[in-house]
Amino acid sequence: MSEQSGTSSTSTSSTSKSHSALDSAQGMTTIADTVVSTIAGLATKEIQGVHGLGSGASRTVGALRDRIPGTHPNYSQGVGVEVGEKQAAVDVSVIVEYGVAIADVASAIRQNVISSVERMTGLEVSEVNITVVDIHLPDEDDSGDSGGKDSSQQGSRVQ
Repeated sequence: MSEQSGTSSTSTSSTSKSHSALDSAQGMTTIADTVVSTIAGLATKEIQGVHGLGSGASRTVGALRDRIPGTHPNYSQGVGVEVGEKQAAVDVSVIVEYGVAIADVASAIRQNVISSVERMTGLEVSEVNITVVDIHLPDEDDSGDSGGKDSSQQGSRVQ
């Protein structure tokens, strides 16, 4: 009889192993939200047609932060995640390049984020929500100086 109880406990532990690669008989692995958001941010930036991540305010704060000596880039800017024991949900805010097919870029982002997060963490990605917050025009410059030049050029056109 003791053999039967041993057999049933073995099948139970093998069943729990199949549910999540992060659980084992030796312990449990927990993935922090920042890890998943960094992976998702880097996976999003790999896609052609993505100019940047985040809204205008978060990009401004990020640009100021990048100028401080000793700091490192925030790869998870514009990315929000919810991480559970076995699943993760990702929200990404992107700025796309003018002229790209937004639906195609969104599909590529979704596929790359899902494959990267699942491969690196073992978590199942339940959803990837993408918000396109802006379009980057070819003549736009990321520096603040070009904005002043554009407005002065516009002023000279109306004289």
